[in-house]
Amino acid sequence: MRYSASEKREIIDLVERSSLPVRRTLDQLDIPKSTFYGWYERYREGGDEALVDGQPKSERTWNRIPDKVREAILELALEKPELSARELAVRYTETQRYFVSESSVYRLLKAHDLITGPAFILMKAADRFQHPATAPNQLWQTDFTYLKVMGWGWFYLSTVLDDYSRYILAWKVCDGMAAKDVSDTLELALKASGLDSVNVQQRPRLLSDNGPSYVSAELKDWLDERGMGHTRGRPYRPMTQGKIERWHRSLKNQVLLENYYLPGDLKVRIAEFVDYYNTERYHESLDNLTPEDVYTGRGQTILNRRRKIKLKTINERRRLYYKKKAA
Repeated sequence: MRYSASEKREIIDLVERSSLPVRRTLDQLDIPKSTFYGWYERYREGGDEALVDGQPKSERTWNRIPDKVREAILELALEKPELSARELAVRYTETQRYFVSESSVYRLLKAHDLITGPAFILMKAADRFQHPATAPNQLWQTDFTYLKVMGWGWFYLSTVLDDYSRYILAWKVCDGMAAKDVSDTLELALKASGLDSVNVQQRPRLLSDNGPSYVSAELKDWLDERGMGHTRGRPYRPMTQGKIERWHRSLKNQVLLENYYLPGDLKVRIAEFVDYYNTERYHESLDNLTPEDVYTGRGQTILNRRRKIKLKTINERRRLYYKKKAA
């Protein structure tokens, strides 16, 4: 952490006035002893002015992003304010075939006051499902969430998400949370995946919570008829279904920015967001691929292409830097 000259002076005064030994005082302030004595020596020799950090005089590095690229990234950030630094970096690399790193984009946005807030990690590794899928259509997560339509009341969104790719296979806006609503959504998922018309050795396993619709005999019979297994999360451990919970949060962060007065309007907005989520939104946990990229199996091809773009970009920056230096 960098401290201003006034903060350093306050720390020096605090240590001098403290009744505790210097080491214990510095431990409580979480300041290394060597750092403090460096400040103290500079202060004794030059006063307050000596505590001001000098600006490093470094030569422009070869890997600096060109000005035209920086301007293009800023234009993209203003055009797409909903994208994070990570998403902007991937979007620019994909569309312009020119590599920029997340850290470089973050510094650029921060320098222009375009950083809106930090990204919080809400799920710990220990809270993930203990037997994650290793390929698409091995494990499907499902759950309900609720959304309000003005003058109509509450509606319930049933979703089926592929655990491996986070791809939204199917969704349905329902009046309630009955077992029939769950089976109807699963039927849509089977059609979307093509599994309703082919014979496969192993059907997807369903992961849900312990809500009444998921523990019902009606749903059990429906799953048994189609050869689908069913795993329910442990009670009071909602993060077992962490991926679909995260989907709900992403959906509501966008969809609930507006009020809806007809159920049809809500369905249209959900459909728009599902398409964006599946085909355009880069997921950090998926190596910055979209769910569709992973679900369809083209993810590795895209990652290989990005590596080639990165190598080509770095070589080009290095060549231009040494060319100007030699001129």
